[in-house]
Amino acid sequence: AALNKGIAILENGGTSLDAVEQVVRYLEDCPLFNAGKGAVFTHDGRNELDAAIMEGSELRAGAVAGVGDIKNPISTARLVMEKSPHVLMVGKGASLFAQQNGAEMVDSSYFYTEGSWKELQRILESEKKMGTVGCVAVDKHGNLAAATSTGGMSNKRYGRVGDVPIIGAGTYANNKTCAVSATGHGEFFIRYTVAHDISALMEYKGLSLSNAADIVVLDKLVKAKGDGGIIAVDTKGNVHLAFNTPSMLRAYAKANGERGVEIFK
Repeated sequence: AALNKGIAILENGGTSLDAVEQVVRYLEDCPLFNAGKGAVFTHDGRNELDAAIMEGSELRAGAVAGVGDIKNPISTARLVMEKSPHVLMVGKGASLFAQQNGAEMVDSSYFYTEGSWKELQRILESEKKMGTVGCVAVDKHGNLAAATSTGGMSNKRYGRVGDVPIIGAGTYANNKTCAVSATGHGEFFIRYTVAHDISALMEYKGLSLSNAADIVVLDKLVKAKGDGGIIAVDTKGNVHLAFNTPSMLRAYAKANGERGVEIFK
């Protein structure tokens, strides 16, 4: 359903930016994912959400981190990009900005789902990690966009921010190269600037999207013991989905009608 939403926007002449925002909004509203409604809990039982969006034509970007009362953080990230001179806003300041710009605000109880609460209880015993939602797209004008949203790592320390809202780490788009959205152990994605590294290998080494992504995700990250994966697309519409974990829920659609929904390798 999320994939169809994005396809419909692009087929009707919408921008890649509109497509990635609306797909991620849809996933934020679904309690099954660790973003928006389904966000996991911090160690002390709060919800702290992060999101970022970026467009590749002018390298404009917006992000929010550590917010707990914004219904759709991805749309506020876009507001930061379009209605402020900033890129990243956090916590109460981001919430105030969202409110002033008409974003839908919610009580913290909105994010309480039994599944994510039980997940916290399980994690307090076992230390399992959770995922993220993201979308990348290229439109008929050749413009790239990436959007990513997450509730972060379950049982994370209050105030911890991962890779998602860090431009170049978990989210990146550049019309010269590719658009990337990442999921995984955020600290590694920040340290290795994963999303930008893939773009840089394409721009400076002339590598293809698939070669660049595989070097970063299947070689560099594996050597660093950083679990995770990426979804990426280049300006020609080539799609690459790389991950070094047993599974990564993913779906794609190409202009030629080819579609896929996959979980395992």
